[in-house]
Amino acid sequence: MAKISDYFGENVFDERAMKACLPADVFLSLKKTIDEGAQLDPDVANVVADAMKDWAIGKGATHFTHWFQPLTGITAEKHDSFIAPAEDGGVIMEFSGKELIKGEPDASSFPSGGLRATFEARGYTAWDPTSFAFIKGKTFCIPTAFCSYGGEALDKKTPLLRSMEALSHQAVRILKLMGDDKVRSVRSSVGPEQEYFLITREMFDQRPDLRFTGRTLFGAKPLKGQEMDDHYFGVIKPKVQEFMNELNEELWKLGILAKTEHNEVAPAQHELAPIYSTTNIATDHNQLTMEIMQKVAAKHGLVCLLHEKPFAGVNGSGKHNNWSISTDYGTNLLSPGDTPAENLKFLLFLCAVIKAVDDYQDLLRISVATAGNDHRLGANEAPPAVISIFLGDELTGILEAIEQDKPYEGVEKVQMKLGVDVLPKFNRDTTDRNRTSPFAFTGNKFEFRMLGSSNSIACANIMLNSAVADTLAIFADRLEASQDFDAALHEIIRESIRQHKRIIFNGNGYEESWIKEAVEKRGLLNYRTTPDCMPHLLDPKNVDMLMRQKVYNEAELKSRCEIMLENYNRTVVIEANTMAGMAKIHIVPAVEKYCADLAGAAAAKRSVCPELACRFERGMVSDLTALIDEIMEQTGELEKVIASTNEIENVVQRSEYIRDVVLPKMCELRVPCDEAETMTARSYWPFPTYGDLLYGVH
Repeated sequence: MAKISDYFGENVFDERAMKACLPADVFLSLKKTIDEGAQLDPDVANVVADAMKDWAIGKGATHFTHWFQPLTGITAEKHDSFIAPAEDGGVIMEFSGKELIKGEPDASSFPSGGLRATFEARGYTAWDPTSFAFIKGKTFCIPTAFCSYGGEALDKKTPLLRSMEALSHQAVRILKLMGDDKVRSVRSSVGPEQEYFLITREMFDQRPDLRFTGRTLFGAKPLKGQEMDDHYFGVIKPKVQEFMNELNEELWKLGILAKTEHNEVAPAQHELAPIYSTTNIATDHNQLTMEIMQKVAAKHGLVCLLHEKPFAGVNGSGKHNNWSISTDYGTNLLSPGDTPAENLKFLLFLCAVIKAVDDYQDLLRISVATAGNDHRLGANEAPPAVISIFLGDELTGILEAIEQDKPYEGVEKVQMKLGVDVLPKFNRDTTDRNRTSPFAFTGNKFEFRMLGSSNSIACANIMLNSAVADTLAIFADRLEASQDFDAALHEIIRESIRQHKRIIFNGNGYEESWIKEAVEKRGLLNYRTTPDCMPHLLDPKNVDMLMRQKVYNEAELKSRCEIMLENYNRTVVIEANTMAGMAKIHIVPAVEKYCADLAGAAAAKRSVCPELACRFERGMVSDLTALIDEIMEQTGELEKVIASTNEIENVVQRSEYIRDVVLPKMCELRVPCDEAETMTARSYWPFPTYGDLLYGVH
């Protein structure tokens, strides 16, 4: 059996492959581009391209593609073979530096939010040398950025790289001012935990709602859900373990640091967590992880559901974005050290994050806003839509002492006493964990827990990087202008605590009393849905900050606002149409058939014994007939409001109408349909039930 270390990263053109395939001077030049952002020499690109081609062909690749992340939420790729015609009628294998650096996909067929008209088709992909190329199947995939003919970003990678550059620039300014002459760059790093459901392919194929929307639009509560808390960290079923084993192998071959796997809270729900990596690489890897999860699941007769809320009544799926920032020589700037109260560098960067999150709560909420995630946020399974920061007792105590200009007394170390001599003794952590917090400090990083399971992590990290970069720029400007550096540094920390302590909350984020306090007393924002928050992307303060940090221009922001709202609108309309179709074509005929058979059974009984009342059959037929009438009436009303959405041209107004009218009508239709399921004999019901779906993988 092969050792993991023998095949880890075997399908990646990483530094090991570069060293083996490139001349030393070319490798050093490329390394400088990767590490320092130096301009890529075209001659170097040709040598790199030729080496890439030989390496990829040697591993069985026949095609190459510029692999990019348009604004569709998934990845895109157009495959070109390496072949070129030879004079003798054969072919030769070619791949030039020009083909490596630039591609030209059709930009008109991707979402552009008005940046591109249909007839304006030209767009460009540009090689991102900071993210390693890899082989997928027989295709050599080159991670790239995607832009329009006019240079506007049409993807998620370009703004992410810009935000990382902005954060690095401003953090280096701060560190230089604090006497760090060694630092050249600062990198944000991410470890995204990925939650997902596994169901059988056979049952998936029988559910139009799952096939068309990724979530169940109907389904009565199962006899057993997650009430017993027996699935979380439970023994992994053999079939699921087989899936996880193959998934790990495929991820490891691509250099993806898959680390942790376990059962999640809901039945059929699981989680995979990787080791941290640089943010844009982590983003690429997470996109690949989601794709490979679905491919590997199919090989095992399963379907991997990545929707945020595939089943009502049980926990949905999120993606916890564990974020930190480190210097190029490996120092984590969010590590408190043994004496955090005396660690001014840590306290300054901590305060920068606190201020950034408070000032740009709306941008963080916007970064996770989708139709799917709206179903999850605010339920007792995910953070509320109100942004707050959990720091824990020790850090909160330190900040309070600084604000009040008092010495910090410290937290006494408590040894855990478990009452059994053989068990090891260890000190308790100075702070507990808070699973209800949207943005929690967890030792040397922040865990942003609001992301939905299908989200690209790019959006959240763009906003987080940008907001922190802008805050650091404000700090750096003040420190550079100060006559007394130490006094200015202490004043910035104290002032940040005083002005932004409202965002710090260590309590239970699920309690209604907290939401009331957050909004009414603290003035925090509570944008419950995508239509509530998305228009605020274009608020002047947000546009100014994102343009100031050169992450977006105004046209790019307007396009993204329109695209995200249009995605919301289209998603819900597809769900509504699917729901109406299922009700009319599947549910009503099935219930009518059951009613007819019940009536027939009653008639047969009375023909044998006329005095029989057949109360059961008559009562069931009466109740189900009333439900059929209600279902058809509700379906008709839903179809009317769906049609009305087409009459609303303004994308914001259409999203508000969908939120306020279409979604409530969908909820109204679901009630009689789910009730009918509980009354209809199992053999008549046209779909696998929740019990089948959640407990069907053996």
